[in-house]
Amino acid sequence: MQRLDGILFHPSSVSPPPPVNMGKGYNARIASNPYIVGTFACIGGGLFGLDISSMSAALNNPAYTNTFNNPTANAQGAMVASMPAGSLIGALSVTYLGDKLGRKKTIILAALFWVIGSILQCASVNRGMLVVGRIIAGNSVGISSTVVPVYQSEIAAPEIRGRLVAFQQWSITWGILLQYFVQFGCSYINGTASFRIPWGLQMIPAIILAFGMIAFPESPRWLVDHNREAEALEILADLHGGGNQQDDLVVLEFEEIKSQVYFERTEGAKSWSDLLKPGVSRRVVLGSSLQMWSQLTGMNVMMYYVVYVFEGAGLTGRRANLIADSVQYVLNVAFTVPAIIYIDKWGRRPMFIYGCLVMGFWLYLVGGLQARFGQWGTLNGATTWVVINNPAATKAIIVCSYCFVSSFAITMGPASWTYPAEIFPMRVRAKAVSLSTATNWLFNFALAWAAPPMLANIQWKTYFVFGTFNFAACIHFFFCFPETAQRSLEEIEDVFAQGHEYSAWAVSRSVGKKDLADVLAHKVDEKESVDA
Repeated sequence: MQRLDGILFHPSSVSPPPPVNMGKGYNARIASNPYIVGTFACIGGGLFGLDISSMSAALNNPAYTNTFNNPTANAQGAMVASMPAGSLIGALSVTYLGDKLGRKKTIILAALFWVIGSILQCASVNRGMLVVGRIIAGNSVGISSTVVPVYQSEIAAPEIRGRLVAFQQWSITWGILLQYFVQFGCSYINGTASFRIPWGLQMIPAIILAFGMIAFPESPRWLVDHNREAEALEILADLHGGGNQQDDLVVLEFEEIKSQVYFERTEGAKSWSDLLKPGVSRRVVLGSSLQMWSQLTGMNVMMYYVVYVFEGAGLTGRRANLIADSVQYVLNVAFTVPAIIYIDKWGRRPMFIYGCLVMGFWLYLVGGLQARFGQWGTLNGATTWVVINNPAATKAIIVCSYCFVSSFAITMGPASWTYPAEIFPMRVRAKAVSLSTATNWLFNFALAWAAPPMLANIQWKTYFVFGTFNFAACIHFFFCFPETAQRSLEEIEDVFAQGHEYSAWAVSRSVGKKDLADVLAHKVDEKESVDA
């Protein structure tokens, strides 16, 4: 008997299947590094980031507004919202694609959709063509934002799973930052090239993703679920055992996966009705409500329409606004790093609860400053609420905005992608995660469309609305969301078996921990029940 990372193993108690000699459809050397495998697919998340800043930086570009006939607040909201509308469709399509094609091929398909959407956006000559391009690109973002966290959670070891899935959020922040600086550089170009060049360049990461994924392995859990156990064992050995199929951790994980898949098969087919079964419906509500709250924090409104936010704060001048915006995007990238490093140590619950408390505080400050020092004025020919000739108030609003974004980046941002990808049983994981992510895009769509009219009509009260949502989310997280950090996907089943639907704090962090003997004993019990 030996101990490894706090887990007891009994190598002599099991005879794993013999190594299978087969042609690999991936690069074994790449597969041996979990960080490379887990982070490369995050390029799919970066596509969402590219889209956010590709629009936010164009909003005060005269060439953009002239090309698309000076869109009103409602029209601009609709054009921005067309991308999350496509993402909603894409996220729901993963319910079929993720199970039918596998995780790897679905990611490649998403990359191809992005290239097509980028070409249409780059060539768009009217609003209709731009909207179609954004819907297709949004379909790509919906697919990748759903399947990438699932893929990461299914190939990662428990002790680093949260960290790897958190890279999804970091890739989004990098996409926002890089595209924004491309937009800023192109702002010195006169004419439509100032926004067409960035829209065209954004297809390059998707091309890299599509070709690069060929060298990466399929999810071993998906392979076991499709009766391809030999391939699954080989991939697990390359992922976690240096190619050794008899490695203790590999054997433990392989047996856990097979046991869980067998158990789930006996409960019924993988259908939508499974999402309503006892024990699953609760998790569907948690995953979907988490994605809803991640949008209602107001983060994407602050990112999509940061130009409008800072103009309302009294920051005038296109390039001054672009520079201030870029600082916010840099902070978004920087403050995501501590969350990636410590997400598995801190746990999910503290990041949700304290993150929403702090974000609500900053939004109330922004709203209060706008209410106290703002007044009706004219901006770009339109009547709006704006801070005039008060540099101190302008700076205070901008700083509070920076603090809000930094608070999201270090808490809710990474954790909101990690949690839904790890709480569902294998038999419904693709469908349940796609439904959760679809909820994200549904609220993203609604808020992207509603935010410009809100900022134009209820002005500073907009920030109080989102601040209140943050405080409501904090209460929900405290009572209903159990901790899942540092457990395997199979061990998380025991967490929810504990109950505590409205007292989530009562679930101990030791619940669900198993060693190899526990897994084998459970397997023997299953066999005896079948024989009986």
